[in-house]
Amino acid sequence: MDDLIQGKLGIATELFYIHNKSTAMTVKKKNISTRTKAIDPKKSIDRARMGITRNPKWSLIVSEEKYAWTSKMERVEIIRSGLPYESIEVISSRSNLPIKQFLHLLGIPQTTYNKKKKDKDLLTNRDSEVILVLIELLDYGLEVFNNEKEKFQRWLKKPNISLGGVTPESLFDSLTGIQEVKNGLNRLEYGNMA
Repeated sequence: MDDLIQGKLGIATELFYIHNKSTAMTVKKKNISTRTKAIDPKKSIDRARMGITRNPKWSLIVSEEKYAWTSKMERVEIIRSGLPYESIEVISSRSNLPIKQFLHLLGIPQTTYNKKKKDKDLLTNRDSEVILVLIELLDYGLEVFNNEKEKFQRWLKKPNISLGGVTPESLFDSLTGIQEVKNGLNRLEYGNMA
């Protein structure tokens, strides 16, 4: 019976049905259009552009040069260009990790770092990406902790059950580890244990 009603939606009809053996009822249907609304691609594109402009903007300032990005594609451009070795110092101070520990996470020997920094060389694409993703993570972490840097720094150094009992900062050596730390921050932000 429902199929019959669904098939006749475009026409004003009068249907009878039996409620129980002794009662018959009349139902009037209004003329309902079955047309769906057409999608306006211009509106979709405008909404997408608005979403892009609402994204947070990240930046990294290294020896008077500023690297800024608002999207993943802009991040890719910076990664392909490479970051200077001095950016390790910047991320080291932002993450409150000693440079030696950060170099260990990136797998760069101290002597190589000193030479490349002096020669103003650029980091590899992988190391540049780790630094940019870490900046996004650190900014997000500060946001989750309401810009209370000390609390966020303590959280980074404390073993975390949701991360397998390791400290969040120990996972900074890979993009997957950084993503897991971000997932932990997400859980914290939305009230789950992390």
